[in-house]
Amino acid sequence: MGNKLDRSFHAGQAPMKVTERTQLRRLPSRGSHELETVCQILDAGFLAHVGFNVDGQPFVIPTLYGRDGEALYLHGSAASRMLRELDSGISACVNVTLVDGLVLARSAFHHSMNYRSVVAFGTARKINDPDQKMEALRVISEHLIRGRWNDVRVPNEKELKATAVLEFTMEEASAKVRTGPPLDDEEDYALPMWAGVLPLVLASGVVIPDSRLAQGTSVPEYIRHYRNGAHKQGR
Repeated sequence: MGNKLDRSFHAGQAPMKVTERTQLRRLPSRGSHELETVCQILDAGFLAHVGFNVDGQPFVIPTLYGRDGEALYLHGSAASRMLRELDSGISACVNVTLVDGLVLARSAFHHSMNYRSVVAFGTARKINDPDQKMEALRVISEHLIRGRWNDVRVPNEKELKATAVLEFTMEEASAKVRTGPPLDDEEDYALPMWAGVLPLVLASGVVIPDSRLAQGTSVPEYIRHYRNGAHKQGR
């Protein structure tokens, strides 16, 4: 893919700590260490890939998350290998990537994509206090679809015991963003072939009611008007 610099991305906020782990080397003009920029991308997504290493064997596991300040909440079965390993204090890496479009250039070399991504490093701890655990689950639920938590039965004691919840603290993080058109070699702009951006969006479809809905149950407004990211405005 292409190796030319494109539009710089600078949010103008105070940066997070930067070390060798998060130093931006490849196309640094696309990057940012600003906490606000990192959080904006995290708030626009809900699926993370968590990387960790156990006895020399790397693992990358996809999982939903919720954000509260500089902490990400992860949850799963109490028997989850990932959550058990993370609770041991090992270093972990969390990645969230949002693809906004395919960038189609005149040359194969300069094809790219428009995207927003975050790479965060840190450690996690298990939340044992029932009230804190319930609050973390609420954060995850509201991050996924705002308004749902107050519309459902909350977990009971048995369900809470069967669920592990971890707080992952972002010690360092970097964001990268690409926007704009393809960047071809100057001599290629005269080539008679189409070039540009094919936007991509994650869109909700027509809701599918459960076959056992109680009679008269209507679709909530927060589901009827759901658009990815739109429900999270004002976070």
